[in-house]
Amino acid sequence: MSSQISDSAMEAIVEFHGHSCPGLVIGVRAAELAMEKLEYPPDTDMVTVAETDMCGVDAIQFLTGCTLGKGNLIMLDHGKMAFTFFRRSTGKGFRALLNPEVRGDLDDDFGRLMQKSMDGSATDEEEDRLAKLRVQLKRHFMSLDLGDMFMTTEWDAPPPRPARVLTSLKCEDCGEMTMESRTRRFGGQTLCLPCFLKVEQKI
Repeated sequence: MSSQISDSAMEAIVEFHGHSCPGLVIGVRAAELAMEKLEYPPDTDMVTVAETDMCGVDAIQFLTGCTLGKGNLIMLDHGKMAFTFFRRSTGKGFRALLNPEVRGDLDDDFGRLMQKSMDGSATDEEEDRLAKLRVQLKRHFMSLDLGDMFMTTEWDAPPPRPARVLTSLKCEDCGEMTMESRTRRFGGQTLCLPCFLKVEQKI
């Protein structure tokens, strides 16, 4: 089934993110899949684990309500277009990985032109072609059945721990208060991570 997100919701997502792009649409469709499989509406009971920091994470935040500040959005810098969604109250969860074939015939051309655009070597004609490909990809992603767009596997790990408020300790180098779980003991001192890394790199 194609996307059920309304035009007005898409406009709000684009405004929240700052621009429209294929990556944002991937996040929209991933959030749709989460709301379909884990029941709508989402709430703080839902947890998202994103394995990428790409544009789509903003769409997921907007549609699911999972955010870093609430502690129910967990970022893993794996560089993979994969998202795990979990609902604590039911114990249900799944991981969605973008199908590598999802771009179809557009993939090679889009990747090549994106690289040229990023390194500044694209001609005006190539930039125009890239802009048209972006529009084509967005429409393509919005039209796909979610089962064709993502490969899903059931959650097979313990649920993420709820966010906790921890004690802050003073770094004995810079003097700044730091959450206890983000400190290190080194040379008999309690250090924040930046100060620890400065000292540790000298050893």
